[in-house]
Amino acid sequence: MKANEEAYTRLVGIMNELREKCPWDKKQTIESLRHLTIEETYELSDAIMEKDMKKLKNELGDILLHIVFYSRIASEMKEFEIGDVMNALCEKLITRHPHIYGDVKVEDEHQVKENWEKIKLKEKQSMTSDGFSSVLAGVPTSLPALVKASRIQEKARAVGFDWEKPEQVWEKVQEELGELQEAKTNGGDMKKLEEEFGDSIFAMVNYARFLGINPEDALEKTNRKFIRRFQYLESESSKIGKALHQMSLAEMDVFWDAAKKME
Repeated sequence: MKANEEAYTRLVGIMNELREKCPWDKKQTIESLRHLTIEETYELSDAIMEKDMKKLKNELGDILLHIVFYSRIASEMKEFEIGDVMNALCEKLITRHPHIYGDVKVEDEHQVKENWEKIKLKEKQSMTSDGFSSVLAGVPTSLPALVKASRIQEKARAVGFDWEKPEQVWEKVQEELGELQEAKTNGGDMKKLEEEFGDSIFAMVNYARFLGINPEDALEKTNRKFIRRFQYLESESSKIGKALHQMSLAEMDVFWDAAKKME
């Protein structure tokens, strides 16, 4: 515990010194750091997907640096200090875990998530003039569409708007795919096709939730799998002195199947 406290004090001290002496650090604003924070978040995501603990430690450090950096700038603006950030987080965690710090009883992690969303909604409603806040208001507009679809569905579920069984969701998936195919058969109006395609993806995201699958993680694993196999295809084709555009699909399939067997 003491070592952690010393590391925290050291980090804040270094940040203060950089802010006062380094030309680049002195110039930064909350707005200028934003895109860098987004980039660091994606690098953290890469480390998690790669299961690289050394890289994970380094990327967590970068995220922590940004938190300290934002807090230092905010303190200069007389808004808040890093301690205020940490205390606000502590209060939020206590409030949103009434099954630990209160007398609420829960049976599983699903009820914990439902309580979390309901408490968040009450917090948002208390901050509005008329006491109303949409259940979906907490979903960031800039989230990637696939992640946003998951969050929308999770929040709707927390207030009881949900399917009862996975079979019902699968039927919805089939229904949406049928409507997509029908739109294609009936002339392929691009606007209609786009709409039906979006509906199909949304239904699949819903089905993934019922299966206990994170659709973002599942798709990213498929992306990485495709990259591995395609790069193997590129490597093997170069060994026989051929570029991919010089090969037939049948020839490429030989290397593709070999890559699949290697996995």
